[in-house]
Amino acid sequence: MIFLEQIDDIQPAIDMDIVEHAVATALQHQHAPSDADLTIVLSDNEQLHELNLEWMDVDAPTDVLSFPSEEIDPETGNRYLGDILISVERAAEQATMAGHSVEAEVQLLAVHGVLHLMGHDHAEMEEKARMWQAQAEILTILGLGNIQIRE
Repeated sequence: MIFLEQIDDIQPAIDMDIVEHAVATALQHQHAPSDADLTIVLSDNEQLHELNLEWMDVDAPTDVLSFPSEEIDPETGNRYLGDILISVERAAEQATMAGHSVEAEVQLLAVHGVLHLMGHDHAEMEEKARMWQAQAEILTILGLGNIQIRE
C-alpha cells in the first residue's frame, strides 16, 4: 500500500493521484512485492533542510530524501519499504529551471525515491548509470520521457 501525506497548505498543490501512479509504476518496474508498503510525504524546504542536516550532515534543503526500511508489519505481514519525503518548494524551483511542470518534477523525485528504497544508489558511476537507466525507463512509461534527469 502506498501511504500519501501532504503537509498543510503546501504550495503549489499537487494531485496525489499522479504521485501514487508514479510510485506504483516504479514499484512494478522494480518488481517490488505486491504487498509492500511505503510512505510518500510532500513537504517543504524547511522540513527537508532539517532532515538533511540530521541524517546526511548537510546543512541545506534538498529535493528528495529516502529512508529505506526492512521492517515487516506484524499485523499484515507486509514488508515496509520506507519513507520518501519530497520538497514541493524545491520541486517547483527545479521544474521552472528545467522547463517542465511541477507535477512532472514531483513524479521524477518520487521515482528517484522509490529507486533508493529498492536499493539503487548513485554514489559510484556504475551504480549511477543503472539508476539513471531505470529512472529513464520508468519516466518513459509515465509519458515523461522528455524529462532530463539531473546529474
